[in-house]
Amino acid sequence: MQKVRAPKGTKDILGEEIRIWHFLEETVRETARCFSYQEIRTPVFEHTELFQRSVGEATDIVQKEMYTFLDKSGRSLTLRPEGTAAVVRAYVEHGFHVKKPRVKWYYLGPMFRYERPQAGRMRQFHQFGFEAIGFAGPGADLEIILIAWFICQRLGLPQLSLEINSLGCPECKGKYLDELIKFLQEHSQELCVTCRERAQRNPLRVLDCKNEGCQRVFSNPDFPVIQNFLCEKCAEHQRRVEEGLRKLQVPFQVNPRLVRGLDYYTRTAFEVKSGELGAQNAVMGGGRYDGLADFLGVKGVAGVGFAAGMERLVLLLSDKKSVFEEKGPLVYLAPLSPSAESQCLRLALKLADLHVPFYLGEAERSLRAQLKEAQNAGIRFVVLLGEDEEQRGIFSLKDLDRGIQEGYSEEELLSFLERERRKCCVHTPVES
Repeated sequence: MQKVRAPKGTKDILGEEIRIWHFLEETVRETARCFSYQEIRTPVFEHTELFQRSVGEATDIVQKEMYTFLDKSGRSLTLRPEGTAAVVRAYVEHGFHVKKPRVKWYYLGPMFRYERPQAGRMRQFHQFGFEAIGFAGPGADLEIILIAWFICQRLGLPQLSLEINSLGCPECKGKYLDELIKFLQEHSQELCVTCRERAQRNPLRVLDCKNEGCQRVFSNPDFPVIQNFLCEKCAEHQRRVEEGLRKLQVPFQVNPRLVRGLDYYTRTAFEVKSGELGAQNAVMGGGRYDGLADFLGVKGVAGVGFAAGMERLVLLLSDKKSVFEEKGPLVYLAPLSPSAESQCLRLALKLADLHVPFYLGEAERSLRAQLKEAQNAGIRFVVLLGEDEEQRGIFSLKDLDRGIQEGYSEEELLSFLERERRKCCVHTPVES
């Protein structure tokens, strides 16, 4: 019989790798607490029109990559390919634009895109993101960029760089697109086939192309640069973002060809990159999306945020050979008779209240087998509870490292194990 395997582009996360995921998730959550961002959890699937309206029908995501299906009532649903559109949908649907216009949210969860699987890029992948909705000033852009930069530094990611750009408002962006399309049409024979197609339906995406011929076109001194088309307000917004980054001593460079692959971006766009990832070197990216809520029927809602692909971050953490040491159980509970099993369970509940990690053995197994299991698992302390201990009202505690065994009352045992627990930490990143 043929084995049933995980679908292409998906993977099981287990073993040593899960420790890196725990460290990453805890870093994100702790950062969110420090910056006062509240968690939001949106559905894994949404109505397809949400992404068609917000992400853009001409984007690669909507055209080629979405997992879309009809439910039993014939409604078109899509597994979410990104997080921001759903967050803004929730903001509008629950009336935050009326009752609490300014919110700071973050999310973690799986996303889905039909792409060619490769290192750090899966068809089911995971993202975390931070969104500041209702904040129009450049200070919010700076906070979002700073959060992304802070998380990268907290994770210890190597060879980091920050690139920023401005995509302007709809007015100046529209003027730029007119000139860009005109230029691309004049040089269409020099572009690759993909860029010729993109030049018609989504011209900004042409700037992402790594083809040598296309790069030569972009190097033409007459190639239009968006900074030359920014209106006064957009130019001032960008100036204040750059000035703020300098004051914060966050190194950056302006990349006039930096674009984001989603239609809703306006003004600030940015990416944090790592020199260890090769061509696909962006680890976090985002920007301002002041017009996104317009697609959902509410005008004038500002917003800025970023997202990060977690598989790519895990890959970086693994490649730098970080060792994430996770402490296993501190104590093994070894019941030596059926009646002792319930006593061990009662003790287990009290240990759980004290956050002392334990492993519960089975009365059906011999003392020798349970001691061997504890030793193989690297557990230092074993609580022995047999008929003799039950009659005397004590617990025997065996220290496998020191080879000694002593009797404790329940209160003494709990106090001792709690003190030992305080000496341990759960996740410690250690450079190898």
